[in-house]
Amino acid sequence: MDQIYIDSQDTQWTPSTKQKLVAWGAHLFTASGAIWGLLALLAITNRQWVLAFAWMGAAVFVDSFDGLLARRVRVKEVLPEFDGALLDNMIDFLNYVFVPAFFLYTADFLPRQAAFIGAVLILLASAYQFCQSDAKTEDHYFKGFPSYWNIMVFYMFILSLNGWINLAIIVLLSALVFVPVKYIYPSRTTMHRNLTLALAGIWGIVNVIILTQYPSHAPWLVWISLLYVVYYCGMSLYAMRFQRPTQPGRARQR
Repeated sequence: MDQIYIDSQDTQWTPSTKQKLVAWGAHLFTASGAIWGLLALLAITNRQWVLAFAWMGAAVFVDSFDGLLARRVRVKEVLPEFDGALLDNMIDFLNYVFVPAFFLYTADFLPRQAAFIGAVLILLASAYQFCQSDAKTEDHYFKGFPSYWNIMVFYMFILSLNGWINLAIIVLLSALVFVPVKYIYPSRTTMHRNLTLALAGIWGIVNVIILTQYPSHAPWLVWISLLYVVYYCGMSLYAMRFQRPTQPGRARQR
């Protein structure tokens, strides 16, 4: 009698109720970013700048861990009918693009006659980037400036630069969205990931301290904070120069 071998890949796997609940919990964690975004908008409307950054920081915290959680509980396999990556992109556009653009316009960081134009540049450039299929490469880099507008607004708030300088920065970063330079994806880029994450953690703590000291802050703390930005840009350029090119991946990855 011939033996019959069943390939495990050919059998249909059915997730348990517990696995589904956990997967929905991971999606709910991602969706909570919309709450922090709304609270940030309300704080900006009331000109409560530090509180707005606190809610924006909460959104960044969620975004830093939701992808790891989603992969850990295998949301794609457990809930294949629900597009968690699309949800993630929607929340990211709110918190990394729309909220900072609204902050920029409301906080008078730009010359009055250019405030609306600056906010629109951010929205349009990021709308283009978010719809690119290779916005995230297969080796886990961002391609083009990765819409870190919340970080840009933070430094504009802390440094109190001239409005025209701020506008020039916005124009430059908007243009860099279209330049195919690879930028580190801190939680997923394998090159020196532990070092990048450790420095990112220190950077986050330093920025919290800076905000708690507002409106006065120690200049050396700002320089420490900016050193991480220099590191990030330097490592991104290093990766672009020395890492082998890869085929484009999908933008909608968690």
